[in-house]
Formats: sequence, structure tokens, C-alpha cells
Amino acid sequence: MTEKNWKLRPNPSTKSEKSEVKNLSEELNIDSNLATLLWQRGIRNFEEAKLFFRPSLDHLHDPYLMKDMDMAVDRLQKAIDNKENILIYGDYDVDGTTAVAMVYGFLKEFYQNLEYYNPDRYAEGYGISTQSIDWAADKKISLIIALDCGIKAIDKVAYANSKYGIDYIICDHHEPGEELPNAVAVLDPKRTDCSYPFKELTGNGVGFKLLQAWADKNEIPFDRLLEYIDLAMVSIGSDIVPILGENRILAHFGLKKINENPRTGLKALKEVSGFQGEMSIESVVFTIGPRINAAGRIKHAKAAVQLLLEDDYKKAVEFAYEIQKHNTERKTHDSGITVEALNMIRSDEWLLNEAKSTVLFKEDWHKGVIGIVASRCIEHYYRPTIIFTGTKGNMAAGSARSVSGFDLYSAIEACSHLLEQFGGHMHAAGMTIEKDNIEKFRMAFNEVVITRITQDQLIPAIDVDLEITLSDLSPKFYRIMKQMGPFGPKNMQPVFVSRQVTLAKEPQILKEKHLKLELLEEETGVTFTALGFGMTENFYPKLMETKYFDVCYSLEENTFREQSSLQLYLKDVKFGG
Repeated sequence: MTEKNWKLRPNPSTKSEKSEVKNLSEELNIDSNLATLLWQRGIRNFEEAKLFFRPSLDHLHDPYLMKDMDMAVDRLQKAIDNKENILIYGDYDVDGTTAVAMVYGFLKEFYQNLEYYNPDRYAEGYGISTQSIDWAADKKISLIIALDCGIKAIDKVAYANSKYGIDYIICDHHEPGEELPNAVAVLDPKRTDCSYPFKELTGNGVGFKLLQAWADKNEIPFDRLLEYIDLAMVSIGSDIVPILGENRILAHFGLKKINENPRTGLKALKEVSGFQGEMSIESVVFTIGPRINAAGRIKHAKAAVQLLLEDDYKKAVEFAYEIQKHNTERKTHDSGITVEALNMIRSDEWLLNEAKSTVLFKEDWHKGVIGIVASRCIEHYYRPTIIFTGTKGNMAAGSARSVSGFDLYSAIEACSHLLEQFGGHMHAAGMTIEKDNIEKFRMAFNEVVITRITQDQLIPAIDVDLEITLSDLSPKFYRIMKQMGPFGPKNMQPVFVSRQVTLAKEPQILKEKHLKLELLEEETGVTFTALGFGMTENFYPKLMETKYFDVCYSLEENTFREQSSLQLYLKDVKFGG
């Protein structure tokens, strides 16, 4: 078992900081712990707290603040006025498929000469493909709107334009290179020359801004576009972007829609998954996201778009069951390949004991799950990880995942002379490479990681918001804390530590691997039920022989037979000495 670092977030320490927390506590009529949670999230006064607790669509930015937006809207309008054929093109993951469903679905309400296209993960790979351009030319398409991809597709855009006269509007959110594609408009808030106030939109989010601008030009009520806000929320959750600024607003109202009046396809996915109750960002990430992703991983992403566009509930449920089958198949591939990958690490002494990174290759691993396998390997060997599998001829595809705080993208970029192509961001990336170069890349990447990674980054960390006593936790505390959601990156669900608790009675073991504890705070007599998933093997023996221990946890509400109670979800346990 790897020891975890409990990293306590900064708490107010100066006189002025403590005064800010005190004022927040008094103005909002909340206790100092809740006020500190707000302070940690950058909220310093009543007005900021009001905006935080009550997100408003009025605070979405003017889409025309984005570089090239005026040109994008003009070209789209020209295509509609001239009855041109338009292709809505998007990547095969959740962000790309939800973006295609949203942009195609919304524009189809007003214009009929539309097609949509998602590349085949295996035959075409990530991003804009030559095959798709040739397909578009056969369909006499003259404008392509590329969603969640295209920012580095310089050659492909040039090919489309010079060979067929096809124009592109690119809606991307990935890091651009030094040169931009020669598109009619390149919408990407991460462009260095783009002064758009919020830089962390998803690819779907950039598409949403394009629709917002076009709808505004055509005096279409914003409420019409809000029918698609649940798709924007699914992309925000699944693409692991910060839940701040515009993302927080879109996620808040998107969750409201998916819980109250979801589109038919999402409603069907919820039913097929067996999910009950109110969805959070977390439940979207673990329930909806993997199923949408599974379509592109196992068969073709087009199935996910068809589901998301379907209005007939009976048909939607049929589509959802088909995708469910893909997800079950994905899990089978994922678990089998993970076992193989872990065995490869354990049988390689250099990888096991010396390397600061993991780079593995096997010819026949399923390309659709190698990113998931990389994440699973990190759970066991906490370091930057890349998993390669064979594709066509002498080529291999790789999927990379990082550890907290380490810039994976720049480390891969430092070895890019050994790659055919790559793309991604700080935490995740994809690439293609000649198989002959994999071993050279493995050594070069490891050298880069050695020079850049800190020892702290090689130890899994749990960010802790507050040290708190069990007696501080109450239904009112939970009710207010819940309003700080939706939770996600940069606004994570609060994590607490309570010291020197003890057991009120002997632990229960559930399904041979989970722990159910009754924790007691002796000083106050307060008890709480705590659940520790998968913790039996690591913690049961020590709990039986140790009187006092510290617990790290999140606070949740458990509803059973219409009775609700607060309980703790354990993240870690530490024993004295």
C-alpha cells in the first residue's frame, strides 16, 4: 500500500485574512468552517458569495469577445443564405460527440442542408482526417465546422481548401502550436492573441459560444439554445475542466436540466445505467460519460450522436442498450489489459525499481481502452504513464496520463522528435509513433521526467480543505456545503480530516473488501457511520489493534427507504506513530 500525503489547503493566517472569514461568517450567517471553505475558493465578500451560490446565465461572456467569432458567424450565415452544404465534424470522445449533437441539433432546427461526422478511432485516428475531407467533397460540402479538434490540423485544412475549396471554422480548446491552420475562423480561447476572458471552455463550450453568437445575430431567443445545455454540462464533467467561471454556470444549469427535464437520449442512458436519484458532476462522469465514450472506443462514435439526437424514447432506449453493451465490452478489455500491463511492470526490474515513468507497448492491446489502462496503472504505480498499442504497419498509438501537478504535455513535447504526431494537455495526451522508436522514446521520456518531476509529485496526495471535529458536522452544515457545487476541478468537493477518533463498535466487512465503521469522537460522544470502499485488506488489521486514529473523508447524504442521514466516505486512514 502506497502511503498518501495529506496536503492541507492554505487557511487564513494573517489578521486581514481572518477578518475576511469572520465577516463572511457573520454576513452569510454560516459557521467559520463554511466561511473558510468559501475563502479557500477565492470568495472574499458577500457579493462574491452571492454570485458563487447563485450562478446566473447573465454572467456568461459576450461570445464576440472571442477572436475570429465575427468571421465565424459571417461565414456560417453566408453558407446558410447561399444554401451551401455544411458538415458538423467532431472528435469521437464525449466532448466531441456532445458538441456534434449540440451544434447539429440546434442548427437543424433552422437549416436543413447539414451532415455530421465523427472519425473512426481506428481507421482515421484523432482529429481531422483526410478520409473525412474526401467524404465531404463527395457530398458537395463547402463548409466544415470542426469541434474539439483542428487547432493543429494545418496540413488537413490546407488539403481541404486547395483540393476541394472547402472552408473550415475551427472550434477547439486544446493548446495551439506556433502556426494556426488557414481556416476562415479559428475559435480557441487558448490562442495567445485571443483576449476572451475565460480560457477553460471545453470543445463543446466553444461550439456553444458560436451558436450563442449566431443565435444573437438572427434574433433567436437564448432559451432555444438552453435546450442543449445538458450536453454542455456532460462535456464539462467528462473532459475534467475547471468548474469555474462560465463552466460553473453551464454546469449548474445543465445539471438542473438533466435532473428535471433531460433530453431523451440522456434520459435513456440514465435508465439503462440503473442510476437513481439526483445526478451530480461526479455521477455524470462515472455514469453517462463512460457509456458515451464506449461507442467510439468499441464501435463508432456515430452511435452516441444518434442517441443524443433521438427524440423517440423507445428508440433512444434501444440505442442506449446497444451502447451499454459496448461499455460492458470496454470493461472486459480494460480489466484484462490492466492485468497484463501490471504484470509487465512487476516483471521488469528497471520499471519496477528505477524508472520514474511507465511506458508500455503490446501489439494487440485494444486501442479504445489504453487511456483507461494508463490511469489504472497510475493507481498502482504513481508516475506519468503512457500505454502504446499497434495500429497500421509499423505504427503504434499511445495514450498518456499524468500525476497531479506534473506537466505531461511539455514532457512529451521534449521528446516529440521521436513521434509522428501528438496532442493533448497537461494531464492527458495522445500520440502516434513508429514502433522502432518506442524503446528510444521510453528512455528519452523517462530522462525528461527525472529532470522535471519532484519527489512530492511521485507520492499520491489528498488535498484536505479543513481539519474538523465530527461534532462540527450537521445537516445545516451539509446543506450549505452542497450549495457550493457543482463540484469538480478547481472547486472539488470538500475533504476533511478528523483526528483521534475511535471505533464505537467492531468494523463490519461488506462483500469481503469494503469497510463499514461506526466512528466515535469520545470528547463529545458524537458518532458517524463511515464507509471505506476497498479498504478491508489495508486497514482492517490495524483498526483492530489501534485505539485512536485519524480519518480523511468527504461528507455525503445517504438515503435509504426515504430516510436520509449523513455519513462519511473514507479516503484514507492514518495510525499514530
